[in-house]
Amino acid sequence: MTSNSCSAVLSIYCFLFSFLLVNGQLAEKLSSQNPCVSKATCHDCIQTKSCAWCLQPQADYGDLPRCFQPSYGVGDSRCPEEYTYNPDNEMIPLLNMELTRRVSGAAAEGGGAMAGGYSASGYSSSGSSYQASSSSSSHYGSSSSSGSTYGFGAAASGGIVQISPQRVKLKLRINEEYHLNMRYSQAEDYPIDLYYLMDLSKSMEDDKNSLSYLGNSLSETMRNITSNFRLGFGSFVDKVLMPYVSTVPKKLENPCDGCEAPYGFKNHMALNMDTATFSEEVARASVSGNLDAPEGGFDAIMQAIACREHIGWREQARRLLVFSTDAGFHYAGDGKLGGVITPNDGECHLDKRGEYTHSKIQDYPSISQINLKVKQNAINVIFAVTKQQIEVYKKLSEHIEGSSAAELSSNSSNVVQLVEEEYNKISSSVVMKDNATSAVKITYYSSCLDGGKMVQTNKCDGLKVGDMVEFRANILVQSCPQNPRDWFQTFQVSSLLF
Repeated sequence: MTSNSCSAVLSIYCFLFSFLLVNGQLAEKLSSQNPCVSKATCHDCIQTKSCAWCLQPQADYGDLPRCFQPSYGVGDSRCPEEYTYNPDNEMIPLLNMELTRRVSGAAAEGGGAMAGGYSASGYSSSGSSYQASSSSSSHYGSSSSSGSTYGFGAAASGGIVQISPQRVKLKLRINEEYHLNMRYSQAEDYPIDLYYLMDLSKSMEDDKNSLSYLGNSLSETMRNITSNFRLGFGSFVDKVLMPYVSTVPKKLENPCDGCEAPYGFKNHMALNMDTATFSEEVARASVSGNLDAPEGGFDAIMQAIACREHIGWREQARRLLVFSTDAGFHYAGDGKLGGVITPNDGECHLDKRGEYTHSKIQDYPSISQINLKVKQNAINVIFAVTKQQIEVYKKLSEHIEGSSAAELSSNSSNVVQLVEEEYNKISSSVVMKDNATSAVKITYYSSCLDGGKMVQTNKCDGLKVGDMVEFRANILVQSCPQNPRDWFQTFQVSSLLF
């Protein structure tokens, strides 16, 4: 799930001071003709669509309503222009770099996060950059950025840019929609990191042999997509506790013929361009044994994602995690069967040998924890599973953003074709998502590749490298938070590859 993010500073007018009430009979008469005259405070007035507030001193203004509708005419003749406060929606581009058409070697290997996605900051309190427009006001806006681990930093550091603009400042009125136009394009020769996470219980022995044999073929296939491809390898069995594995001393050392001692998760090889080493590491890894049918794959997924430095995930790369198994999975709560009650903390717990140290200390993660970690780290998970398990993992993939499930042959001989096909599916679709609060509503429109009229959608399919699509985000601020501390917050709109 390649996340491309941008920051938008959103300032929304939420005035908190009031003026004297207008004559009651006059207000009642006028309120039946337009919605503005019944608003007795500037705070309420400018939160009403198309209304303006008159700041003229009371002695010079008389009894006409201070909140009026300029297009209606009431108040125009009594409120000079210099006293009329009628803020318009405003957009100021802060960072708008050109889309990267082809990734150079320097950009691919450089640091910094990927550029793209819209992070909109909102609800600034007094003291923000907008406070100068009125000494009596508190604005809704900010200038900070946020979002997932992989944010908009690439644009700032001259990295790979796949969405534009990267950062904008918006000053918006409540209930008045603003249309923000965005462009998205996949850069050619974009780097790919692929980490192969394999179930090495005894039943997967022939699959391991196939993967070792096909390692070079897998690398060659992916290098036809990008010249900057890296491959890594990890394996898992289960928690070394009853009832998951046999704790009979002899079985702990040798659970089955030709097997090594069971373990939770091992990082055999960090992401590397040396595919020959990948094949050697897969061949060198030994299978092990366990007792119950489900495996400890969720522990392994969590560590493979959370341990970014150990695994070697690059910030400027499309990150793929291929999860291969012929069994189901344990999840949060199953640890109680082995006496493990401490919830999974979602943190990295690998030692210097790359082994999971908290397998017997923490419970398995939940599906929601896996989903959150996947989204935070912008990783596409491909569940490569046998025919007996495909329906289970298809259901699972519905709850893990950016994941997919595909059927693996009985001995994994189709693994190269599977990875290529799933990658093509992932890279051919883009989805716009956001983490806006309930105060902000964002609706997406696009014509995708048709080039016609924009329709409401946040997804475009059938994309190829180099295709450019336009999205329009209709941003509507629906309410002003009651707590002034909430007037300063950030939301992010990201382009996700599925």
